[in-house]
Amino acid sequence: MEKDVESVIDTDENQFYSKAKIYWSKVSPTINGVLGGFGHISECDINGSELFLKSLFQLKNPPGNGRALDCGAGIGRITKHLLIKHFQLVDLIDQNSDFVEKAKEYVSSDRLGKLYCNGLQCFKPEEKYDVIWCQWVLGHLTDEHFKQFMENCLESLNKNGVIVVKENITSSNEIDVDEEDSSITRPYDHLLKLFEESRLKCILKQQQTSFPKGLYPVKMFALRPV
Repeated sequence: MEKDVESVIDTDENQFYSKAKIYWSKVSPTINGVLGGFGHISECDINGSELFLKSLFQLKNPPGNGRALDCGAGIGRITKHLLIKHFQLVDLIDQNSDFVEKAKEYVSSDRLGKLYCNGLQCFKPEEKYDVIWCQWVLGHLTDEHFKQFMENCLESLNKNGVIVVKENITSSNEIDVDEEDSSITRPYDHLLKLFEESRLKCILKQQQTSFPKGLYPVKMFALRPV
């Protein structure tokens, strides 16, 4: 029987979130810090995301370029190097107040919109978005909160809007637990199941290429309402 995140984390839900918050509070507000010591992959990551985003804009019914939301944004790395180039306004959210404060300085653009300091498990977007970008953050949500957040995002999409999920994928069929930062990595089929249970369909998917050996495979999904 396939396990859910709630059954594999060796702690209760509140501790799962509080441990992650404590971990990230000790991380320096730098590219290398937010990427866990892998700052050297940032350019390659952005290049892969750029290709994926351009593919979305080439769809028959592409998303607009009005407003985007960067989820788990850290200091605004993706906002600055990707989203600002394609959208008139970009909001961002991160639970770490130091990261959010640093993002104002780091992004430094009149296209930077609202900045939210909150965890995704208790966040409901208040604006309407063309693209909601979720990268390397959904592993900090339980399955139930994952689905709730996706459903909240669905209600915040403009016409032809898209939720982008870019996440590590386990090479096995098991959920991997990282006790250090209190996160999990899901198998591919587990993610697809969560999308389906969140009333989402995948309209485009790609695998990130050119990452160093030894890292998790990384996949990108573009999601719309069923």
